[in-house]
Amino acid sequence: MGRLATYTRRTFLVSSVAITGGVAFGAWQVARTPENPLQSDGDSVAMNPWLIIDPTGITVIAPRAEMGQGVRTTLAALVAEELDADLAAVRIEHGLPAQAYYNGALLADRAYALSDTAQSGWSSTLSQAVPKVLSMQVTGGSTTTVDAFEKMRIAGAAARETLLKAAAARLGTGLDRLKTDMGSVVAPDGTRIPYTDLAQDAALIKPPSNPRLKARADWRYLGKSQPREDQPGKATGTAQYGIDVRLPDMLFATVRMSPRLGAGMKSFDAQAAQSMAGVQKIVDLGDGVGVIATNTWLAIQAANAISVEWNDAPYPADTDAIFEKIAQAFDDSPNTVQRDDGDAAQALQNAAQLFEAEYSAPYLAHSTMEPMNATALFTHDALEIWAGNQAPVMAQADAAAALGLKKKQVTVHTTLMGGGFGRRSNVDFVALAARMAQAMPGRAVQTTWSREEDMRHDHYRPGAIARFRAALDGDKITALEGRMAAPSIMSQMMGQMTGMSIAPPDATLTEGSHDQPYDIAHMRVAGHAADLSIPVGFWRSVGNSQNAFFHESFIDELAHSAGADPLSFRLNMIRAQHEPSATVLETVRDMSGWTGRTPAGVGRGVAFTYSFGTPCAQVVEVREQDGGIRISDMWIAADLGIALDPANARAQLTSGAVYGLSAALYGEITFADGMVEQENFYDYDALRMENTPRFHVKILENKSQISGVGEPGTPPAAPALANALFDLTGQRARKLPLSDTFNLAG
Repeated sequence: MGRLATYTRRTFLVSSVAITGGVAFGAWQVARTPENPLQSDGDSVAMNPWLIIDPTGITVIAPRAEMGQGVRTTLAALVAEELDADLAAVRIEHGLPAQAYYNGALLADRAYALSDTAQSGWSSTLSQAVPKVLSMQVTGGSTTTVDAFEKMRIAGAAARETLLKAAAARLGTGLDRLKTDMGSVVAPDGTRIPYTDLAQDAALIKPPSNPRLKARADWRYLGKSQPREDQPGKATGTAQYGIDVRLPDMLFATVRMSPRLGAGMKSFDAQAAQSMAGVQKIVDLGDGVGVIATNTWLAIQAANAISVEWNDAPYPADTDAIFEKIAQAFDDSPNTVQRDDGDAAQALQNAAQLFEAEYSAPYLAHSTMEPMNATALFTHDALEIWAGNQAPVMAQADAAAALGLKKKQVTVHTTLMGGGFGRRSNVDFVALAARMAQAMPGRAVQTTWSREEDMRHDHYRPGAIARFRAALDGDKITALEGRMAAPSIMSQMMGQMTGMSIAPPDATLTEGSHDQPYDIAHMRVAGHAADLSIPVGFWRSVGNSQNAFFHESFIDELAHSAGADPLSFRLNMIRAQHEPSATVLETVRDMSGWTGRTPAGVGRGVAFTYSFGTPCAQVVEVREQDGGIRISDMWIAADLGIALDPANARAQLTSGAVYGLSAALYGEITFADGMVEQENFYDYDALRMENTPRFHVKILENKSQISGVGEPGTPPAAPALANALFDLTGQRARKLPLSDTFNLAG
């Protein structure tokens, strides 16, 4: 691969810290072992930050949030595997906010050129140091298992060794004569000593820092599909999501914020709401109002009864004007050039034939099934919070700041969440819940956003425009230039951190295009940051989601212009750059029976995206049916390096594809008079059972490094579908959502 830009998310965060003056990166801070947030208490022994043993059994602490991706089960399996414990008997709890649970993989460079070799030197140190020093306990970026793969196995293995030493001392025998099995140390005569009986003694033994880990051939749980720990509760309705929290004598609340995002409030009249029986208090939030009542439905009805005069929006009032503003970013210098191989400008100028195309993608909401909510209990010197969230340390800090407390005065309990997709990494809903609880000291208050409030006050995926130019020599791309314009997520993050208007280089503007393993001699990809104050944030697969649509649609157009089979066209360019990616394409070709020819009434499209360290290829088949077009089948192949739980990985790839297809077909946030127009699922739809395709998924393990699976299934979905629709109809869609262009059945 050619040069990938120096500026990555890792560089961005280091720069952020330097600007804010928040951290000094001394070697001692990087090397220092974070304090164990778990405390041994009586018979309960905290073996390390991830493992507790008490007389009743073994508890594994999951440092990442469970939002349907099965991480609690897989993380517990990592510990149980090396501990030699019975996974079915292990209890699992979410970790409290703590530096010990920092996500060391969050900023790792996973460009395909590095995917089969571990990072080393300052690059590896820096990528670990930033999340550690900043206590970035974040669930996101498809990094959960990547981060935990060694950490939590080491936690289990170290505990096992100390338990063995404790047993050896008690029995007066050598370590080499003992073994472990299913939560017990086994003596030479077959006597079994449960770990629960040895934990107190083991706690007095210094654990090894580099314990021996099992060979893959000896794995009992890892690499095999396990029953999901969270499924029984979900199937029986007993699982506790944030919205299910119930505490004694609690009240219920909602908020109503400005529909013109960030505009604030001029005045309000709450007389009608205050007169409703059961309404306890109206709270002036400055830029909105809150209502506390005896139940959530009443709180929402009362909030809607308040007469409010809102300020004007700080951005263009309608969708067309907003996208004109995005397009104006092309007139400015790039915010970032993430790939610049050869001399694309000269090669394109000399091209015998120039191919050009412009694409656009709308703003998107996360549309989680469970709307934003949090329960808070405030006393004069402490705050306790229960919420599904993707960033407990940030939730703790923001809630503390909102109430003028110190972080240590705030306790955050992370619950199950009914969808996250990146939305719950923005913890604004937690701080608002804290402010509502402050208005009723001594009583727990659950603040739940209405579906309409949730949809209209998201941190949206940015709207984006892409402009491509390319030159062909036969069936090979010789030069390609891609320019993407969108609001910068990183710029908004920087503004929130510093209070200043700063636009750091932002790789999310071009990821999904600049980092693809195509053998193109002259290639330049630039991102232009549009200055818009509409809140944007991390949406499942982030910039890859829109840029894969742009990039893979253009690649498909070039294949057809060259008269080449679209899959072979891609394969010929990818094979020279990255063999695991080429194998993924070959696999999806064979799975789907791809021939490059389809019968009348049938269309097929292919797309490939390398994201989050994982190459993923998809083929979509569409058919004319019921007076419209129906998606019949979808084939997915992805290389994870190591699949810790194959069934769960297949489920995640399917889930990611459904999310991507839903957005491609229906997803669109539009604006009128400065306000978001969509408000619920009736006008922001998703795939339903009746129009979801049959899925065929295959997991490969050719790469030497483990990589993420939660997001890679999303980026190729939109272009694969758009390319299939072109194959069927001959009509090329360069704008999403596709339902604006095609008559889709169901």
